[in-house]
Amino acid sequence: MAPNLSHAERHIHALALAKECVALGARLRTVGYMTGLPHGQLTHLFFTDCTVAQRGRAPDSPDWYHSANLLNRTEASIFASIYRRIRELGFGPAEALVAGYRHYRTVCCHQPRIHFDRAFDLASHLDGLWTVLTPSFSLVTCPVCSSQYMTAIGAAPATNHECPFCKLLMRYRRDPRIQTCFPAHTVADVTALQLSAMTLAKFMFRD
Repeated sequence: MAPNLSHAERHIHALALAKECVALGARLRTVGYMTGLPHGQLTHLFFTDCTVAQRGRAPDSPDWYHSANLLNRTEASIFASIYRRIRELGFGPAEALVAGYRHYRTVCCHQPRIHFDRAFDLASHLDGLWTVLTPSFSLVTCPVCSSQYMTAIGAAPATNHECPFCKLLMRYRRDPRIQTCFPAHTVADVTALQLSAMTLAKFMFRD
């Protein structure tokens, strides 16, 4: 968020961001961390229907990724890579998370395995934000397929042993479930990502 905005403009921006997060399925706790708005105000504006609010404990541990199945780890890495590329375009973490999650959902040809709160947790552990003091994930590039995937921070793999994309490709021909989740198509390049993020930013700051 631009530092020279007035208090009213920052509040309007936070409300617009909250609306976007709620539309993507965010929990009250997640929206509060991302916008800084008080829970009472968020509940009054966006969670008046008790059936809307997400139930259960929000994801808050990096351990999930390390024990997740191949498809979940692959999709988590897809989201993380999109999020990181949008951050590198100069967008703040909240805007990058929303735009990145929207783009991640368009890449999926099925019900996304990574819900918004999980994406929030992954971004938090990638950058040491919101609920996390220090990062515990990093994105590394596979030396074989050149795909980016998440791994424990500080890891520098010399082989593709941990790469979920290489494993997915190895199983692709014999696993109908993988073929259904990842049909052959071209993933949008960074230009498309930039346009998506810029469209979101224009919506957030429109007059």
